[in-house]
Amino acid sequence: MGKGRWGLGLLVVVAVGVAISSITKLIHDQNRIYTVRLATGGTTGEYYAFGQAIAQVVETNEPNIRVEVIESLGSSQNMDDIHSHTVDLALVQNDTPVQPNVRAIAQLYPEMFHLIVNKGANINTLTDLRGKRVALMPEGSGSYNLFWPLSQHYGLTPSQFRVSPMTATQAHQAIQAGSVDALFRIIGLGNQGVTELLATDQFKLVPIDQIGALQLTQPYLQSTLIPKGSYDGASPIPPQDLPVVAVSALLIANIDVNPDVVKAITRILYEHRNELIRINPRTANIQSPEASQNLGFPLHDGARAYYTQDNPSFLVTYAEPIGLLMSISILLCSSLWQGRQWLISNQKDRADRYNLQILDLIEKIEQAQDFDELQTLRQQLLDILRKVVVDLDIDRISPESFQSFTFPWEVANTAIRHQEIILNGRYRPATKP
Repeated sequence: MGKGRWGLGLLVVVAVGVAISSITKLIHDQNRIYTVRLATGGTTGEYYAFGQAIAQVVETNEPNIRVEVIESLGSSQNMDDIHSHTVDLALVQNDTPVQPNVRAIAQLYPEMFHLIVNKGANINTLTDLRGKRVALMPEGSGSYNLFWPLSQHYGLTPSQFRVSPMTATQAHQAIQAGSVDALFRIIGLGNQGVTELLATDQFKLVPIDQIGALQLTQPYLQSTLIPKGSYDGASPIPPQDLPVVAVSALLIANIDVNPDVVKAITRILYEHRNELIRINPRTANIQSPEASQNLGFPLHDGARAYYTQDNPSFLVTYAEPIGLLMSISILLCSSLWQGRQWLISNQKDRADRYNLQILDLIEKIEQAQDFDELQTLRQQLLDILRKVVVDLDIDRISPESFQSFTFPWEVANTAIRHQEIILNGRYRPATKP
């Protein structure tokens, strides 16, 4: 009997010890600070700015996770550093050869090929680079690595032109100074540095086509367009839709990074997108979860857990109460639906009336004959905007209807500026010979 009591007591002690150990581990995990290293690119580049936005929003919404943004030479180095677990996360182009220990988290945004040339260099296609001086991004960067198969496809050999690898800042300075004839970068659309460069009217973008043939050897390339006016709507720059080639920016991780950390970061990319956009507008182009699940190489377990998350145990546990609640609520929901449809219809009708007023104003703007008339039309346009904002505030129109209103309003505003230019030209005093 004594031995039995002693054995029971030992079992209780072991059980208590296991419970205490489990509780201690749980508390430790809840309070542990995870620091992950995110490799990006040069400090003046888009990858670095994108990484800073991720780090800031992660820290705000997940206090137990710290993201340390690290400068790097580019995609090739980032892929190698992820494989060796020198860093935990990285941004790379999707053409970068994948290493064994690397897993995908998300597809972020398209990066377009930009061949910017001096108009005086007589470069209209890639083949015209023969005998020219070309600024490239640093060796090891995705832009640098992709330039060579691209130029080879167009029949160029390295001996036929002179290349100078340099930072983005140095490259922009070099083409402005006339030290190079052309500059090749792979970047997201709307880059501020490119915008400033093209605004001088000394430079232009060169089309890059033949995507079907390029995909035979570089299947990760995508056909896309730089839309007319992307870099200046007034000129416009480019003057028409420009065919170019693109790759995608990816967020990747080492296979051994804590899945819970990766899941939390993946969740923030999609569920806190507005916060990211406020810091860096480029994050508005983050691709859908569906696109991120078809990248051609394995997803990280943490990312997969977010993309495929469900909770069948909840449905099983609460199936009967949910069914009862749904049965009781059907009539109420039907009534609410009808009421909502009525409200939406009224909101849309009101927004449509405003849009018709804007269209009528645009017609009057185009026919305006003097500045006083134009000023009166501008005041009417502002009055309509004030009414719409008030209606939005008191739910007379919906946010979606407001978004549809902003487009014709901007068109009307642009029409006023355009008509001002016409009137200025009409009434400008003649210059003496």
